Amino acid sequence: MKEKRRCTWAGSDPLLRAYHDEEWGVPEFDSRALWELLMLEGFQAGLAWIIVLRKRDAFRAAFRQFDPVKVAKFKEDEVERLMQNPGIIRARAKIEATIQGARVFLEMKDAGIDFSGWAWDLAGGKPIQNTGPVPAESPLSVTISKELKRRGFKFVGPVIVYAWMQAAGIVNDHSAYCFRRNVCAKLGRSRAE
Repeated sequence: MKEKRRCTWAGSDPLLRAYHDEEWGVPEFDSRALWELLMLEGFQAGLAWIIVLRKRDAFRAAFRQFDPVKVAKFKEDEVERLMQNPGIIRARAKIEATIQGARVFLEMKDAGIDFSGWAWDLAGGKPIQNTGPVPAESPLSVTISKELKRRGFKFVGPVIVYAWMQAAGIVNDHSAYCFRRNVCAKLGRSRAE
């Protein structure tokens, strides 16, 4: 049987390949899931994504399944508990940014702003099918980053936001030869129509 061709970054690690094959680039329209992914991308800053991926279940347990209502209520004792948790990336600034991110997410919701609708509206309402070289950031990631920061989010620079856009399928950056490219492109079209 012929081996499926994948984006080169998927490598040979089974967990990373499964993430590539099943999740990365699939358009995500659920607000809570988009927020979780953005927070995890913030934890990835300065590290390899595989580290976050290996710890994702522990992150979900530590952050109450990334329920923004629960995370927004975390106080200093919760920060200290998380700082002692070897299952996650123990970076105080990133932990505090996630708690702050939950509060901002809820502020947006209370103001009648759906996080998913907000993000997808900025992207034009449907996935961007990138056909050129894969950048580290884009004009759109710069715009979204500025808006997120203005609202109070942390660890949301243009590079982190672009990685989030790729992971969430806001932009389809699967390589032209990758077997997932057309699959993700079709998923985006069917949702937008």
